[in-house]
Amino acid sequence: MPPTPPILTVAEHAEGLGDAVAVIRANAVAAGLDAVVPTCPGWSVRDLVTHLGVVHRWADAVLTGRVSPPATGIDQPAVEAEARAAADVLDWLDDGLVDLVNTLAHSPDDLEAFFFLSDAPPARQAWARRQCHEATVHAVDAMSARLRRSPTAAETWIRPRLAADGIDELLTGFLPRRSSTVRSEQPIRVAVLPADVEQAWLLDIGPGPVVATRTGTDTAADVTLRGSAVQLYLALWNRGEEIEVAGSDQWLAGWREQMRVRWS
Repeated sequence: MPPTPPILTVAEHAEGLGDAVAVIRANAVAAGLDAVVPTCPGWSVRDLVTHLGVVHRWADAVLTGRVSPPATGIDQPAVEAEARAAADVLDWLDDGLVDLVNTLAHSPDDLEAFFFLSDAPPARQAWARRQCHEATVHAVDAMSARLRRSPTAAETWIRPRLAADGIDELLTGFLPRRSSTVRSEQPIRVAVLPADVEQAWLLDIGPGPVVATRTGTDTAADVTLRGSAVQLYLALWNRGEEIEVAGSDQWLAGWREQMRVRWS
Protein backbone atom coordinates (compact mmCIF):
# COMPACT_ATOMS: atom_id res chain seq x y z
CA MET A 1 0.00 0.00 0.00
CA PRO A 2 1.25 3.54 -0.71
CA PRO A 3 2.09 5.75 2.28
CA THR A 4 -0.75 7.79 3.73
CA PRO A 5 -0.44 11.42 2.57
CA PRO A 6 0.51 14.06 5.14
CA ILE A 7 -2.30 15.96 6.83
CA LEU A 8 -0.99 19.25 5.40
CA THR A 9 -0.17 20.20 1.80
CA VAL A 10 3.26 21.26 0.55
CA ALA A 11 2.08 24.87 0.53
CA GLU A 12 0.87 24.58 4.13
CA HIS A 13 4.17 23.02 5.17
CA ALA A 14 6.08 25.84 3.48
CA GLU A 15 3.90 28.37 5.29
CA GLY A 16 4.49 26.55 8.58
CA LEU A 17 8.24 26.57 7.91
CA GLY A 18 8.22 30.32 7.33
CA ASP A 19 6.10 30.95 10.42
CA ALA A 20 8.48 28.89 12.57
CA VAL A 21 11.58 30.71 11.34
CA ALA A 22 9.86 34.02 12.08
CA VAL A 23 9.26 32.80 15.65
CA ILE A 24 12.91 31.76 15.92
CA ARG A 25 14.10 35.16 14.72
CA ALA A 26 11.86 37.09 17.11
CA ASN A 27 12.82 34.99 20.12
CA ALA A 28 16.51 34.98 19.20
CA VAL A 29 16.49 38.77 19.15
CA ALA A 30 14.61 38.95 22.45
CA ALA A 31 16.74 36.35 24.25
CA GLY A 32 20.10 37.11 22.65
CA LEU A 33 22.26 34.74 20.64
CA ASP A 34 24.29 33.73 23.68
CA ALA A 35 21.24 32.75 25.75
CA VAL A 36 21.02 29.10 26.81
CA VAL A 37 18.27 26.90 25.36
CA PRO A 38 16.65 24.96 28.24
CA THR A 39 15.05 22.40 25.92
CA CYS A 40 18.37 21.67 24.16
CA PRO A 41 20.95 21.22 26.95
CA GLY A 42 24.36 22.51 25.97
CA TRP A 43 23.07 24.73 23.16
CA SER A 44 22.97 28.49 22.88
CA VAL A 45 20.53 30.30 20.63
CA ARG A 46 23.39 30.79 18.18
CA ASP A 47 23.92 27.01 18.13
CA LEU A 48 20.23 26.48 17.44
CA VAL A 49 20.18 29.00 14.59
CA THR A 50 23.33 27.52 13.08
CA HIS A 51 21.94 23.99 13.30
CA LEU A 52 18.73 24.94 11.51
CA GLY A 53 20.62 26.84 8.83
CA VAL A 54 22.77 23.77 8.19
CA VAL A 55 19.68 21.56 7.95
CA HIS A 56 18.03 23.95 5.46
CA ARG A 57 21.11 23.90 3.25
CA TRP A 58 21.34 20.11 3.47
CA ALA A 59 17.68 19.67 2.48
CA ASP A 60 18.03 22.13 -0.39
CA ALA A 61 21.12 20.32 -1.64
CA VAL A 62 19.27 16.99 -1.59
CA LEU A 63 16.22 18.40 -3.36
CA THR A 64 18.32 20.02 -6.09
CA GLY A 65 20.44 16.92 -6.62
CA ARG A 66 23.68 18.58 -5.56
CA VAL A 67 24.53 15.81 -3.08
CA SER A 68 24.33 12.03 -2.99
CA PRO A 69 23.00 10.85 0.39
CA PRO A 70 22.70 8.83 2.61
CA ALA A 71 25.83 10.70 3.74
CA THR A 72 25.03 14.19 5.00
CA GLY A 73 26.08 15.40 1.58
CA ILE A 74 27.40 18.79 2.59
CA ASP A 75 30.52 19.89 4.38
CA GLN A 76 28.89 20.53 7.74
CA PRO A 77 31.97 22.10 9.43
CA ALA A 78 32.39 24.45 6.47
CA VAL A 79 28.74 25.53 6.60
CA GLU A 80 28.96 26.04 10.37
CA ALA A 81 32.08 28.17 9.81
CA GLU A 82 30.12 30.19 7.26
CA ALA A 83 27.48 30.83 9.91
CA ARG A 84 30.11 31.96 12.43
CA ALA A 85 31.62 34.31 9.87
CA ALA A 86 28.30 35.84 8.85
CA ALA A 87 27.80 39.50 9.73
CA ASP A 88 24.32 38.57 11.00
CA VAL A 89 23.62 34.88 11.62
CA LEU A 90 19.85 35.50 11.50
CA ASP A 91 20.18 36.97 8.00
CA TRP A 92 22.26 33.90 7.14
CA LEU A 93 19.42 31.71 8.42
CA ASP A 94 16.93 33.66 6.29
CA ASP A 95 19.09 33.20 3.18
CA GLY A 96 18.97 29.41 3.57
CA LEU A 97 15.23 29.52 4.22
CA VAL A 98 14.57 31.51 1.04
CA ASP A 99 16.57 29.06 -1.07
CA LEU A 100 14.78 26.08 0.47
CA VAL A 101 11.27 27.51 0.09
CA ASN A 102 11.99 28.49 -3.53
CA THR A 103 13.25 24.98 -4.25
CA LEU A 104 10.15 23.42 -2.70
CA ALA A 105 7.90 25.78 -4.66
CA HIS A 106 9.49 24.97 -8.00
CA SER A 107 10.14 21.24 -7.59
CA PRO A 108 7.77 18.88 -9.43
CA ASP A 109 5.38 16.70 -7.46
CA ASP A 110 7.09 13.59 -8.85
CA LEU A 111 10.60 14.71 -7.91
CA GLU A 112 12.92 11.77 -7.30
CA ALA A 113 15.20 12.44 -4.34
CA PHE A 114 16.55 10.70 -1.27
CA PHE A 115 14.44 10.67 1.89
CA PHE A 116 15.12 8.77 5.09
CA LEU A 117 11.88 8.15 7.02
CA SER A 118 9.55 5.16 6.98
CA ASP A 119 6.10 5.46 5.38
CA ALA A 120 7.26 8.58 3.55
CA PRO A 121 5.19 10.39 0.92
CA PRO A 122 6.85 11.51 -2.36
CA ALA A 123 10.13 13.38 -1.86
CA ARG A 124 8.81 16.92 -2.34
CA GLN A 125 6.03 16.37 0.19
CA ALA A 126 8.31 14.50 2.56
CA TRP A 127 10.99 17.20 2.64
CA ALA A 128 8.45 20.02 3.00
CA ARG A 129 6.92 18.22 5.95
CA ARG A 130 10.25 17.39 7.60
CA GLN A 131 11.54 20.94 7.31
CA CYS A 132 8.28 22.37 8.62
CA HIS A 133 8.46 20.30 11.79
CA GLU A 134 12.23 20.62 12.20
CA ALA A 135 11.76 24.39 12.29
CA THR A 136 8.58 24.27 14.39
CA VAL A 137 10.15 22.20 17.16
CA HIS A 138 13.24 24.40 17.17
CA ALA A 139 11.06 27.51 17.27
CA VAL A 140 9.64 26.12 20.51
CA ASP A 141 13.26 25.78 21.65
CA ALA A 142 13.87 29.42 20.80
CA MET A 143 10.83 30.36 22.85
CA SER A 144 12.28 28.40 25.77
CA ALA A 145 15.45 30.50 25.56
CA ARG A 146 13.40 33.68 25.95
CA LEU A 147 11.08 32.29 28.62
CA ARG A 148 13.84 30.30 30.40
CA ARG A 149 11.45 27.34 30.48
CA SER A 150 9.43 25.23 28.08
CA PRO A 151 6.45 27.16 26.69
CA THR A 152 2.96 25.87 27.29
CA ALA A 153 0.86 24.80 24.33
CA ALA A 154 -1.29 27.92 24.73
CA GLU A 155 1.78 30.15 24.53
CA THR A 156 2.76 28.81 21.12
CA TRP A 157 1.40 29.79 17.71
CA ILE A 158 0.98 26.14 16.64
CA ARG A 159 -2.42 25.12 15.27
CA PRO A 160 -4.06 21.71 15.81
CA ARG A 161 -3.76 20.48 12.21
CA LEU A 162 -0.06 21.29 12.05
CA ALA A 163 0.45 19.58 15.40
CA ALA A 164 -1.44 16.48 14.23
CA ASP A 165 0.70 16.38 11.09
CA GLY A 166 3.84 16.52 13.21
CA ILE A 167 2.62 13.79 15.55
CA ASP A 168 1.92 11.63 12.52
CA GLU A 169 5.41 12.18 11.10
CA LEU A 170 7.04 11.29 14.39
CA LEU A 171 4.95 8.20 15.12
CA THR A 172 4.71 6.72 11.61
CA GLY A 173 8.00 8.01 10.19
CA PHE A 174 10.64 8.14 12.92
CA LEU A 175 9.53 5.48 15.40
CA PRO A 176 9.35 2.49 12.99
CA ARG A 177 12.97 3.00 11.85
CA ARG A 178 15.44 0.33 12.89
CA SER A 179 17.62 3.11 14.33
CA SER A 180 14.85 4.21 16.71
CA THR A 181 15.66 3.45 20.33
CA VAL A 182 12.05 3.30 21.56
CA ARG A 183 11.71 -0.30 22.72
CA SER A 184 10.09 -2.39 25.48
CA GLU A 185 11.09 -5.83 26.69
CA GLN A 186 7.42 -6.56 27.36
CA PRO A 187 5.05 -5.67 24.49
CA ILE A 188 2.93 -2.63 25.25
CA ARG A 189 0.23 -0.85 23.26
CA VAL A 190 0.03 2.94 23.50
CA ALA A 191 -2.90 5.01 22.22
CA VAL A 192 -2.35 8.66 21.29
CA LEU A 193 -5.71 10.42 21.35
CA PRO A 194 -5.90 14.14 20.54
CA ALA A 195 -9.06 15.81 21.74
CA ASP A 196 -9.38 18.36 18.93
CA VAL A 197 -8.60 16.54 15.67
CA GLU A 198 -10.20 13.48 14.06
CA GLN A 199 -7.08 11.36 14.11
CA ALA A 200 -5.54 8.96 16.60
CA TRP A 201 -2.62 6.53 16.63
CA LEU A 202 -1.78 3.16 18.14
CA LEU A 203 1.81 2.23 18.93
CA ASP A 204 2.76 -1.38 19.46
CA ILE A 205 6.08 -1.21 21.27
CA GLY A 206 8.19 -4.31 21.86
CA PRO A 207 11.80 -5.49 21.51
CA GLY A 208 11.86 -4.57 17.81
CA PRO A 209 10.90 -1.46 15.84
CA VAL A 210 7.64 0.20 16.80
CA VAL A 211 4.56 -0.62 14.74
CA ALA A 212 2.46 2.53 14.35
CA THR A 213 -1.14 2.44 13.14
CA ARG A 214 -3.40 5.35 12.28
CA THR A 215 -6.90 5.09 13.63
CA GLY A 216 -9.84 7.41 14.03
CA THR A 217 -11.35 5.69 17.03
CA ASP A 218 -10.78 5.54 20.76
CA THR A 219 -9.08 2.14 20.98
CA ALA A 220 -8.24 0.23 24.16
CA ALA A 221 -4.55 0.24 25.05
CA ASP A 222 -2.18 -0.40 27.93
CA VAL A 223 -1.24 3.28 28.05
CA THR A 224 -3.36 6.15 26.78
CA LEU A 225 -2.11 9.66 26.06
CA ARG A 226 -4.72 12.41 25.93
CA GLY A 227 -4.58 16.15 25.41
CA SER A 228 -4.95 18.71 22.67
CA ALA A 229 -3.04 18.05 19.46
CA VAL A 230 -0.55 20.78 20.36
CA GLN A 231 -0.06 19.45 23.89
CA LEU A 232 0.59 15.96 22.51
CA TYR A 233 2.90 17.33 19.82
CA LEU A 234 5.04 19.11 22.40
CA ALA A 235 5.05 16.16 24.79
CA LEU A 236 5.95 13.56 22.17
CA TRP A 237 8.75 15.77 20.85
CA ASN A 238 9.96 16.12 24.47
CA ARG A 239 9.05 19.80 24.74
CA GLY A 240 6.12 19.67 27.17
CA GLU A 241 4.30 17.69 29.83
CA GLU A 242 0.71 18.99 29.61
CA ILE A 243 -0.89 15.66 28.77
CA GLU A 244 -2.90 13.06 30.64
CA VAL A 245 -1.21 9.65 30.81
CA ALA A 246 -3.44 6.74 31.84
CA GLY A 247 -2.14 3.26 32.53
CA SER A 248 1.41 3.99 33.69
CA ASP A 249 2.84 6.69 35.91
CA GLN A 250 6.34 6.09 34.52
CA TRP A 251 5.64 5.83 30.80
CA LEU A 252 6.36 9.44 29.89
CA ALA A 253 9.66 9.41 31.76
CA GLY A 254 10.71 6.30 29.84
CA TRP A 255 9.69 7.93 26.56
CA ARG A 256 11.85 10.95 27.34
CA GLU A 257 14.86 8.72 27.91
CA GLN A 258 14.40 6.67 24.75
CA MET A 259 12.96 9.06 22.16
CA ARG A 260 15.90 10.72 20.41
CA VAL A 261 15.91 12.16 16.90
CA ARG A 262 19.17 12.97 15.11
CA TRP A 263 19.14 15.69 12.46
CA SER A 264 20.34 13.44 9.65
